[in-house]
Amino acid sequence: MNISEIKYLLEKQKRIPLGFFPTPFYKLERLSSHLGVNLYIKRDDFTGQNLFGGNKIRKLEYLLGQAVENGAEYVFTYGATQSNHAMQTAAACRKLGLKPVLYLLAFVETDENDLKGNLLLDKIFGAEVHIINTLPNESLFESTERYMVAAKKHMAQLEAGGYKCYSIPLGGSNAIGTTGFVGGYLEIQQQMNSLGIKADYIFHANGSGGTMTGLAVGRKLFGSSEKLIAVGAAKHDANFITSMIELGNNVLVRLGSDKIMTKEDFEMDEEHFAPGYEMPSEQGSEAIKLLAREEGILLDPVYSGKAFSCLLDYVRSRRVPQGSNVIFWHTGGATALFAEKEILGSIF
Repeated sequence: MNISEIKYLLEKQKRIPLGFFPTPFYKLERLSSHLGVNLYIKRDDFTGQNLFGGNKIRKLEYLLGQAVENGAEYVFTYGATQSNHAMQTAAACRKLGLKPVLYLLAFVETDENDLKGNLLLDKIFGAEVHIINTLPNESLFESTERYMVAAKKHMAQLEAGGYKCYSIPLGGSNAIGTTGFVGGYLEIQQQMNSLGIKADYIFHANGSGGTMTGLAVGRKLFGSSEKLIAVGAAKHDANFITSMIELGNNVLVRLGSDKIMTKEDFEMDEEHFAPGYEMPSEQGSEAIKLLAREEGILLDPVYSGKAFSCLLDYVRSRRVPQGSNVIFWHTGGATALFAEKEILGSIF
């Protein structure tokens, strides 16, 4: 399909404009010279809605479009205490006159008298915040189940009182939200066309999978062949790719396409998330400092720092050949630089 055909499919979807698009796309001249590749950056840290933008705004335009259409008054969503998605949901809800309710899992103990990073912003936006502490020897699945049970009970109570609620999944990664990154893929293709380049590799951070899947669906529709490297911020279970294939196919159905996603449409790197989610790594800290000191751009220690460290590793080890056109998709999240010390780590 060509750009006009994909744009037509997207325009049929319900969407409320929230971000400032297209986000900047340009070459990192100093690092390109240093690394021996043509390195470009896609600045989704500049999406808006406020100073602390990020990739989730693309998803929220479609998700909150449906929430408003459904007449919702309360919007529930979920994440960790320093969730970029939760913070951006709170901000976007306030713009639209909706009441945000956040159920957040605490991997790091929080101090209610000294809130930091996104959790501080959640409070400034006036979100109703419920923090669920992880328990010793409890799996992530079990922790998530606990806060989902609590959230569903809360929604049921509100609905019994006559209020309408809308639930956005973790990371906004359902077929509605993921559609936003099909649009993101279309956007970057248009920007590459204007510069007269074609990408060989696109690297981006991967959490709940919506960004990865939306970009993969966009590539499938467009018929291009660059490698999309989704760099995990945590270890995913064996069923993750199966669920992402299903998600991608659901997006294609929503768009009215008869194309089919398969496991060959996804390439994940889970070698660079260690030691764990919201746990800083030496390589991630080095990547943050390098981009800051060479190009004046800030990354975060949870997602984008580790994703950029993966890109650097691939280039330095020649898994990405010299002279390649490489894109780093900056998904935002620099507020984590102002989070708890356990998340930030030892950058200095």
